[in-house]
Amino acid sequence: MIIAVDGPTASGKGTIAKGLGRHFGLPVLDTGLLYRAVGLQTRVMGLDPDDPIDAARAASFPDSLLQEPDLRSVACGALASRVSVHKRVRAALLERQRQFAARPGGAVLDGRDIGTVIAPHADVKLFVTASIEARARRRHAESRDRGETLTLEQVMDDLAKRDERDRNRAEAPLLQAEDAFLIDNSDMSVSEALEHAISIVEKARQQKG
Repeated sequence: MIIAVDGPTASGKGTIAKGLGRHFGLPVLDTGLLYRAVGLQTRVMGLDPDDPIDAARAASFPDSLLQEPDLRSVACGALASRVSVHKRVRAALLERQRQFAARPGGAVLDGRDIGTVIAPHADVKLFVTASIEARARRRHAESRDRGETLTLEQVMDDLAKRDERDRNRAEAPLLQAEDAFLIDNSDMSVSEALEHAISIVEKARQQKG
C-alpha cells in the first residue's frame, strides 16, 4: 500500500505521515528533507540556490547530510523552497523518491507533489493543510525550541513566500490531486488529525478490497 501525503509547509503532514507509518507498519520518507539537503549543500559548497546549475550540483549531496540537525531550521526550509523550483534538481531527486515508493509492501511519502508527480498511482492520497496563522504558530514554536529567535511575524512572512513559490513554480507545483482526501487540521489536535487520517486510509483500503 502506497500512501501519498501532500500539503504546504508546517501543515502537519510530516507528523501525520510518520503516524500512518507506525500504524500500518510502513516505511516513511520525508521528501522535503531531500530538498532541504540540496539547499544546505548549496550553502556548504558556496553555491547560489537560485542558479539552476549550482542547485543541480548540490543535488549530489552525501547521504550523511540527511542526519544534519540544521535541516529542520527555518533557513534550510527557505533554501529548500528556492532550489525546488529547478527542473534539474527535481529530476535528480525524482528516481530516489520513486524507488522508495516501490518498496515491497508499500510506503508512506510526504511532500508537495507525491500524489500528482511522484506516485500518482498511490492507493490513498491525502492533502493536509491548515490556516497560515495555525501553521505559523506551529513553526514558530518549533524554531523557538531549537533556540532560534525569529518572531511570529517573520515566520508567517516566510511561510507566505514559500507558499507563493511552491504553488506557482513551473515544475511540479503544490497542488491537491483530484482524488486526494482533504484534511484541514487548523482546529485539530495532533492526535485528532492522525486519527482522522487513519480512518480515511482504512476506509479507502476496505473499499478497494
